[in-house]
Amino acid sequence: MPMIKLTVPAGVLSPEARSALQKTLTATLLEWEGAPDNAFFRSLAWSRIEEVPGGTFGSPEDDLPRFLVDVTVPEGALSERRRAGLVEQATADVLAAAGLGKEDGLRVWVLIHEQAEGTWGAAGAVIRFADLKALAAGGTDA
Repeated sequence: MPMIKLTVPAGVLSPEARSALQKTLTATLLEWEGAPDNAFFRSLAWSRIEEVPGGTFGSPEDDLPRFLVDVTVPEGALSERRRAGLVEQATADVLAAAGLGKEDGLRVWVLIHEQAEGTWGAAGAVIRFADLKALAAGGTDA
């Protein structure tokens, strides 16, 4: 049930890069969360790219594009190692899609929000992380 949202100035990504990046960020999130990359878990991993008007997102000191990646996961889903890997890979994914290099890494900020146990619900029920882990361990596709 992870979610990932990228906020980016309008026009920085081509439509093709935007579409590919949305899929890539979803796969990156599932990988670092330790969930199987199958149809069931992809359907639970929501991703969104939100474009904001140019000149309204970034530093008033320059007009370089900035990127904000907001990640929401269940509490306990990411160890310190997994958080670091997610930040590194999501940054690389965004830079590659925008045609930028590693030296532009400070333009990408990744914020990880852990949703406390018992505060995430779907299908009219509270979803527990232990239930998701059990599904992932079983490799279920349904």
